[in-house]
Order: sequence, then C-alpha cells, then structure tokens
Amino acid sequence: MKIDTFKNQFVNNIYLNQKLAKYTWFGVGGNAEILYIPEEEISLEKFLKNKPNDYKVFTIGAGSNLLIRDNGINGITIITKKLNRISIDTNGIITANCGAIDADVARFARNHNRTGLEFLIGIPGTIGGGIKMNSGAFGTEFKDVLIDVKAINHDGKYKIFSNKDLKMKYRKIDLKNEWIFLSARFKTSLSTNESIKNKMKKIIQSRKNAQPTGVKTGGSTFKNPLGKKSWQLIDQAGCRGLKIGAAMISEKHCNFIVNLENSTARQIEELGELVKQKVFKTSGIKLSWEIERVGNK
Repeated sequence: MKIDTFKNQFVNNIYLNQKLAKYTWFGVGGNAEILYIPEEEISLEKFLKNKPNDYKVFTIGAGSNLLIRDNGINGITIITKKLNRISIDTNGIITANCGAIDADVARFARNHNRTGLEFLIGIPGTIGGGIKMNSGAFGTEFKDVLIDVKAINHDGKYKIFSNKDLKMKYRKIDLKNEWIFLSARFKTSLSTNESIKNKMKKIIQSRKNAQPTGVKTGGSTFKNPLGKKSWQLIDQAGCRGLKIGAAMISEKHCNFIVNLENSTARQIEELGELVKQKVFKTSGIKLSWEIERVGNK
C-alpha cells in the first residue's frame, strides 16, 4: 500500500490496523486502517505534508465523547494525546496544547492562582475536543474563556482562528473538519488558591453525585433541546435502565449510556436510536446526538 512509502519516517508512531477500542472511554470500536500518534507539533506537520493525498484524516483526543463503530475507520486516524503541554505568560494567559486533558488545565490554572477555568475539572476530554464541541459545564462554556486557537489543516498549513472566527454556539462551532487544533489560549483572572480549590471541589462533588463514574461511558449522549433537559425527557419516556445487549441507559443519569461489560458499538448506537424514538413518541421532541459517531457499522 502507498502508506509504506513513508511509514519508515514515522516508524515509532505509526501503526497499521490498530484496534481503537482502548483509545475511547466506551472501550468499543473497530480498527484504524492507519494510526498515527505524534509526539511533537513539527512531526504532525511533516506527517500531514507527506501522507498520501487520497487518505481521509480523523482526529481523536481523549476519546471521551466518541463512539467508534465496530468496523473501524478507513484512512488515517490521528491521536493527539501526546501533544499536551500547558504554559502561562506574564499576563495570566494560559496556553494549552490540543491533547491536554481538560482537568489538567484546570489544575494548572489553580496552581498559578488563576480563576475562570474551574469548569474544566468537570469536563471529560481534551482541549481540542472541547473547542470542537464548545463543551461546557456548570454554567461556563469554552466560548466564554477562549481567546484564539492555532490549527493545522490536512495539508500541513497553519492558521490562527479567533474566538469570533469560530462562531461558537451550543455544542458546535463553524469550522470545516479539515482543521486539527494544535493549541489554544485562554483568559484568566487572578484569585486565591483557596477560592479556586473550593469551586473545583464543588464541581467534582456535584459531578460525582449526578453522573455515573468509574464505568465505561461516553459522557452526555444527547444535546439538550431548547428549554428542556434531555435526561428528563428520557426519564419521562421510561428509558431509565433500558438495555440492548450490554449497553444500558444509566440508572443514575438518563443522558448517559453505559457499556456494562462487552457491549458492541452497534448495541450502544441502537440503544441511543431507540431512546430517540421513545422520547419523540412521548414528547414530540427529536433528540440530537451529542456523542460523535464515526466509522463503519
């Protein structure tokens, strides 16, 4: 195959027919035809400039809000988890690489007595994924704190996108999939370490009380319809605890699907579609997936 013509340049980081289940929170999914895990930004640039032009590219961060289907992903899958540096400048602006875990960025800000990013402690995933989804929790979204983001396209060309450029809305932004986020800058304010710690403790406790933890799940399954809560609609439709195979609607929070043991991606997706049908039947409201579903069924 064509990929062999440049595989030797990336021999430590490129894998063929690699199982992707271990890279997702659900723990399901087929193989990546080609998997690349860059350790440096310059390596990613080189890879993108040298890859075969006819190969599609898909990017994974922490794999938290993602369902990879059972027959895997064709083309190239890039995992950004090793691009995870975090820094701060003299003005208190925090820069985080796309592969940095949200909670790690929250802790970094706390350690430097900077407030504004506490909400990140309650979001599973990476900075890159959070920007792509305009993720939010506990009253704050990425759009409220993001200054700008550095990105690279599938041809290896760089560009800076301002917050305004991204047109960030509820759980979506206006940007073509050809762009891979590399790093982002966030505004913060000076505060006391104690105050920041207390905010983070409340968020962690609230999340533990309300959401399933210590299980294989993918975060919130459906977006909240305008003026409604998805979990309430799902509960009212009688779906709490509903199962297909080893996939189950969480008893603790109805907007979470749990992989009980060895569920397949198909079972998880079918369960989600069944919930959508039941909710529409009882409320007339069409739920929209928040979890990104990719690959071949």
